[in-house]
Amino acid sequence: MDHSHHTVTTSDPHGGHHHPTTSGNHGDHGGSMHMMQMTFYFGYENVEVLFTGLVINSAGEMAGAFVAVFLLALLYEGLKISREALLRKSQVSIRYNSMPVPGPNGTILMETHKTVGQRMLSVPHLLQTLLHIIQVVVSYFLMLIFMTYNAYLCIAVAAGAGTGYFLFSWKKAVVVDITEHCH
Repeated sequence: MDHSHHTVTTSDPHGGHHHPTTSGNHGDHGGSMHMMQMTFYFGYENVEVLFTGLVINSAGEMAGAFVAVFLLALLYEGLKISREALLRKSQVSIRYNSMPVPGPNGTILMETHKTVGQRMLSVPHLLQTLLHIIQVVVSYFLMLIFMTYNAYLCIAVAAGAGTGYFLFSWKKAVVVDITEHCH
């Protein structure tokens, strides 16, 4: 795509007037007009990540960014699993309600229901809230990193998430309550 100072398009948000910082320089993304990459590409020059000034300009910087993004995605998966485990540990006020139900041949069976609750103003719930905020922010960071369309960074997000899931989720036990039964 040619964006030289001679090109005027109807979709130009500046009414066809290019700023001196961007005119005539096809590869400049540092001016006031920022053209976002909209297709996947392999590259490591002038890749802006999350914040202005956080720009990858070499293979070494891309390798460092790959490792950082990989670890961020891996830790995101660990945070999700840890929050679930913490929630299970912090559940309080378990109540069991039993009620008679008719069984086969005129017998009476006792059906037990378990109710699990948690207090809103408790340290575990406040910790869960803080961890949830961190999880949401990290998830949006990972999404925005993926939206750079840089294939190296996209691979880092996917590989980190997959590795994190592999490492952390195998411990996630499936708890089956013996009082539950199918009808």
